[in-house]
Amino acid sequence: MLLWINGPFGGGKTQTAHELHRRLPGSVVCDPEEVGFGLHRMTPRPLRADFQDLAAWRHGVHEVLDLVLRRHVGGPVIAPMTLVEPAYFAEIVGRLRDDGHDVHHHALLARRETVLRRLTERGLGRGLKRESFAVAKLDHCLERLARPEFARHLHTDHMTVPQVAEEIAASADLRLLPDTYGPLRHRLRRLRIGLRHIRLD
Repeated sequence: MLLWINGPFGGGKTQTAHELHRRLPGSVVCDPEEVGFGLHRMTPRPLRADFQDLAAWRHGVHEVLDLVLRRHVGGPVIAPMTLVEPAYFAEIVGRLRDDGHDVHHHALLARRETVLRRLTERGLGRGLKRESFAVAKLDHCLERLARPEFARHLHTDHMTVPQVAEEIAASADLRLLPDTYGPLRHRLRRLRIGLRHIRLD
């Protein structure tokens, strides 16, 4: 089973993916962004654009997820990735479904001000300065992801990360381990995950 967690940048995809991973024994997180980072590192800076526009990224993500879904037997595969172009969505998610894989897609939506607040919180004291790309893409992402082809939609304005993970698991008939973390431990874990996913290049 593939759990594809979609949403705008700053919408909580990565945090939700790792909460699911923590509470689903045998699950793996396969982040499609890593394929894009690799392609960017191969490309001179002046030539770098949106890696999703590269056919190599779309084919690579499909190939890797297809491989993992066929050979990983421990538990669900979790892919957190913003994907708002319908043609690209069909090329990856639609093709995986056509291949016979059990794909559960969830778009995490929230009001614009909620996403901006979340982006500010992860800005490490610099506010939205280091999130200019995410802010520039926000309205486009929210508009696209609200369309029917990107269902199932999950509105997260008043939900915690564990609640979002529980909703996704329930919709896929998956049973999560009990959440034994208190508020402080959840906060520290979110901080650690956020720091681990900061891009330095």
